[in-house]
Amino acid sequence: MIVLASPSPRRQELLHHAGIPFEVQPADIDEQPLKEEAAKEGAERLASEKASVVARQRPTDLILGADTVVTINNKILGKPIDAADATRMLRLLSGRDHQVITGVCLIADGKPLVASETTRVSMIEISARGLECYIAPGEPRAQAGADAIPGI
Repeated sequence: MIVLASPSPRRQELLHHAGIPFEVQPADIDEQPLKEEAAKEGAERLASEKASVVARQRPTDLILGADTVVTINNKILGKPIDAADATRMLRLLSGRDHQVITGVCLIADGKPLVASETTRVSMIEISARGLECYIAPGEPRAQAGADAIPGI
């Protein structure tokens, strides 16, 4: 069984659909990017930190940590603080390409394996009404860049 140190619903859904048994144990870390840190390095560092925190508590388990970073024009978009911030971020992404970088860290027998993948995402133009309907349920506020497209 895998212990998931990054309890996002997306990651849980992926593991579930892949038939991989897992348990969730969130890692409480500061997810702010470091000054001058590149997005890829930040995603990998945060994934490693999450996995390492849980691995110290569960040294014999297989630990999976992950973190997703959204960037546009080399600017990192974190998780929005409220609906207004989510709206701001989605307006910034609307009708444009952006990058979604997911860093992962798998720790087995105390040895970390770290990797990341970058995906270019093209977002269609979103109308003001579309933004309002999309943000209303609250799901985008828990996602980097307010980008929860696979969800609702």
